[in-house]
Amino acid sequence: MKKVVHFGAGNIGRGFIGALFSQSGYHVTFVDIADEIISRLNEEKAYKVKTAEDQPKVTEIQNVLGLNNMKQEEAVIKAIEEATYITTAIGPNILPHIAPLIAKGLKGRLDSSNEKVYVIACENQISATDILKGHILKAMDDDATNKIEGTVHFFNSAVDRIVPIQDNKNSLDVLVEPYFEWVVETIEDIPTVEGMTKVADLAPFIERKLFTVNTGHAVTAYFGYLDGKETIDQTLNDPSIYEKVKATIEETGAYLIKRYELDEAEHQKYIKKILGRFQNQHLHDDVTRVGRSPIRKLGAEDRLVKPLVEAKKLGLSYQNLASAIAACLLFDVGEDPEAAQLQKMIQEHGITYVLNELSLLNETDEAVQTIVEKYESLKAEYRK
Repeated sequence: MKKVVHFGAGNIGRGFIGALFSQSGYHVTFVDIADEIISRLNEEKAYKVKTAEDQPKVTEIQNVLGLNNMKQEEAVIKAIEEATYITTAIGPNILPHIAPLIAKGLKGRLDSSNEKVYVIACENQISATDILKGHILKAMDDDATNKIEGTVHFFNSAVDRIVPIQDNKNSLDVLVEPYFEWVVETIEDIPTVEGMTKVADLAPFIERKLFTVNTGHAVTAYFGYLDGKETIDQTLNDPSIYEKVKATIEETGAYLIKRYELDEAEHQKYIKKILGRFQNQHLHDDVTRVGRSPIRKLGAEDRLVKPLVEAKKLGLSYQNLASAIAACLLFDVGEDPEAAQLQKMIQEHGITYVLNELSLLNETDEAVQTIVEKYESLKAEYRK
């Protein structure tokens, strides 16, 4: 049986990438530091994935086990030595921390085998696998680095599936939306995985996804939070917020259409489909979950700032994106460490400092002034 080592045993890892591998006949070793999840995987050796829809589809995921990378390093190294795929769904900020362990596994593998292995970081991050590769190479000696060529293959990917906060406590079962997309950048003939789509150029797919799905999801969360909404579907049932979100991803869409020469009518259909996904009442996705980590989401290369910058470069409208960034700056959820840190930065240094520090936007940029104006307007409207 073919094997995969997947870093990240959380709901996304189990409900999406790990599930696809299992359904494709692979044995899946989940690697994580969450003791409870790892223990349950080893006890039950199976779990269920249920789709969030009127007539749910339930799939049993088998041939799985778990390893704790903090306590079972040698076992993880051995698993990497035997794997066909090494994948992640663990969060972009964790990639530097797992890279040294992956490097050890790959070194052991290269010392004893020439069998090909494929590394794919399945994260909401442009060029996530390239980033992971860089950290892996830093952790390797010259001999191992020289052996990689032709044996270890690194492919960037774009992933898309909404997996909400789960209510099934003490269970490995995962609720997911029916829709998913996993696009991998390669033209090589690689081992088949059900649900994987191969493309020669990932850029149009990953930017379309990031600047439609991720931008739209975040904007819905931030305006929903300001308006006192609890869930994403509830938020989009408000016609005024629906129009704000739609207008924002139509701005990102204008950039995508011009940059990648996309068919405008087809992209409008894509926007409509994405908004329909967000309205799925079976997901009950909390606005505070979707909006969390606002500092990361205000990054220069992330879902809010980059499309604004690119739209501005092309002479396109960015007014709604500016409002979205302003709404993000007002996300004040004490339970989220990044939100608390963001509010402290704003109080101590002001908006222009924050936009320069986090988003790399120069205070003389007219877009900064637009964001500040939108911020003050939203603050006056929602914090009376």
